[in-house]
Amino acid sequence: MSAVAKTVAGKVPATVITGFLGAGKTTLIRGLLEKAEGRRLALIINEFGDVGIDGDILRACGSPTCTEDDVIELANGCLCCTVADDFVPAIEKLLARPQPPEHIVIETSGLALPKPLVQAFHWPAIKSRVTVDGVIAVVDAAAAAEGRFAPDPAALAAQRDAAGTVDHETPVEEVFEDQLLCADLIVVNKTDLVDAADLARVEDLIREALGHAAGRTVGSGAKLVRAAQGAVDPLVLLGVGAAVEDDLANRPSHHDDEEGHDHDDFTSFVVELPSQPDPAALVKTLEDVAALHGVLRLKGFIDVPGKPMRLLVQGVGTRVQTHYDRLWKAGEERRSRLVVIGETGLDREAVTAAVAG
Repeated sequence: MSAVAKTVAGKVPATVITGFLGAGKTTLIRGLLEKAEGRRLALIINEFGDVGIDGDILRACGSPTCTEDDVIELANGCLCCTVADDFVPAIEKLLARPQPPEHIVIETSGLALPKPLVQAFHWPAIKSRVTVDGVIAVVDAAAAAEGRFAPDPAALAAQRDAAGTVDHETPVEEVFEDQLLCADLIVVNKTDLVDAADLARVEDLIREALGHAAGRTVGSGAKLVRAAQGAVDPLVLLGVGAAVEDDLANRPSHHDDEEGHDHDDFTSFVVELPSQPDPAALVKTLEDVAALHGVLRLKGFIDVPGKPMRLLVQGVGTRVQTHYDRLWKAGEERRSRLVVIGETGLDREAVTAAVAG
């Protein structure tokens, strides 16, 4: 792949990767890194919670494009709320390098709203030097098919016909929809986990949400791309040339009329576990806990006695997957920790007791 062309008057292009908790953003970026072919990429990774998992996953990918210096991790908050304190200084740090990146990739937390983040590109410190090449929203097809984000299009249409409006009341639905409405490209991910009928329903749901909430014709706006395990050609993801910071008026949000935004609807905490000799039993426990308590997301690393590699645990709702991602480093403490995310009111003590035993 040739060197990246600057998209707007010599500005460094930045791509914002958004998507709800567990949609597959980190996997998508890892695939992008593996196909970087020498281009200088820099990553800004943001997570909702006190422990950064995604940045650690990307550093473990073995690619020369994800060294310690190439990954800036902004944990404990959402970029849409910490622009001045965290995001702008991170961009300035990257631009101050002797060899600035040719493209900046920003992974937001699963609860972040992309529009306030894009607005930050009007800050004087970065406005003349960086442009938002595109916003990519990643959707977990399996979670959407399960009805996690909205009812099916037929139900939406029936509600609209009956009342003249569609009422999206849950915080999950609002965040999901805001992410879609700001996107130039929507990656319908994890298509390997759904059948053709469910996939068609998910894509109809996305188009319905775009068309109704944006007040525009159904099917217009962002383009849809299907993917399994986050595999998307970098030529599709990069080089969109949308200059999103100058197009925000065409990207409506549920929060446009609010002076500020917070994440009081969601909570996050870390569970410390002992070593786990039986990963299969742990997975069953986590599935049961997620079902009982309504856990939205869990992720972390586990020490399995006798194994030289750490076990990566990824949970979306009751769907929990594991694999060994890298060797424990010499002198590294073999800790077992899981980040748990749910809606406010999630019983922290009960979850911790059930998981940690």
